[in-house]
Amino acid sequence: MREEAEAVLRTDPVMAGLIDDHDPYGEPDWSEYERLSISIINQQLSTASAAAVRERVFEVLDGEVTPETVLAADETELREAGLSRMKVEYVRNAARAFEREDFSREGLAGVPEEEVVTRLTEIKGIGEWTARMYLLFVLEREDVLPLGDLAVRRGIEQLYGDGEELTRGEMREIAEGWRPYRSVATRYIWAEYESEG
Repeated sequence: MREEAEAVLRTDPVMAGLIDDHDPYGEPDWSEYERLSISIINQQLSTASAAAVRERVFEVLDGEVTPETVLAADETELREAGLSRMKVEYVRNAARAFEREDFSREGLAGVPEEEVVTRLTEIKGIGEWTARMYLLFVLEREDVLPLGDLAVRRGIEQLYGDGEELTRGEMREIAEGWRPYRSVATRYIWAEYESEG
């Protein structure tokens, strides 16, 4: 899939440059629940702050980030690791939902994207942005364009608009050429945006 995607994306000269400069697939192979927890930790934090909090939270859990360990963990320790009271509640809400329902790649394999978003956003603390991150990173759906993500919008503006503000409509138009691999393009935009730091 990746080679096929890159062949499509290389028809866009800006994307071709990003493909040559970055490898956005170096992320560890997180479990579904770990990845959702990371998205919750990342909400409204800079990349560096989120990484530091994630590291400390994972330490508290001895690297075992599962619904069971999160529900059993000491709330004070999670708070001291950098999670707000709300985020402790959110990762626990997600843990309980994972115990009740199958949110695995296999469990959601045939479920349409909007239905996945609906099911995830029923969990208190999971918004549209987090649900789209789940589609993109966990379920690896190929054609997700998460314009609710500030880094994606800023990245598109820097790469395609010389840093000038673009409307979401203009961004969607730019992204038309990336179909059906907008998820892959998004990974490259993030990689570029984060490397600019």
